Amino acid sequence: MFKKMNATAPPSAPPLMAAPAATGIPVNQCFPPPPVAAPDLGGRPRRSPHDHAQWSTGLCDCCDNLSICCLTCWCPCIAFGRIAEIVDRGSTSCGVSGALYSMITCMGGWCWVYSCMYRSKMRGQYFLEEKPCADCCVHFCCETCALCQDLL
Repeated sequence: MFKKMNATAPPSAPPLMAAPAATGIPVNQCFPPPPVAAPDLGGRPRRSPHDHAQWSTGLCDCCDNLSICCLTCWCPCIAFGRIAEIVDRGSTSCGVSGALYSMITCMGGWCWVYSCMYRSKMRGQYFLEEKPCADCCVHFCCETCALCQDLL
């Protein structure tokens, strides 16, 4: 009555392979690399290190801006703090840099070395000429005028 059928196993399916992890990058397609954004220069034109810009004022033009002149003469620590905050692009505060400048001044008068380092850093950022002489000479001989020039 019932015929016995040949019992054979159903055809086996191919082994399942794990899908590659999703990376968001299309597979087997070539795309050019994404464009690299130019650094934000804050509206300043791009210059090469060989193009030197001029200082906005001369070293002895301290009295051109009377408020900056008075601030620098009577509170050089605040003037330096402002310079450091500008040069460090806000990563250090005016108060901290000014306090450090005051402590260095009180411990031996070597503040000109500290401010000289910031003048060099500023020149590098804005491609300014090292004039009328080396940064350390400017700060050693005329700290007040150098701080005024850095702020103006």
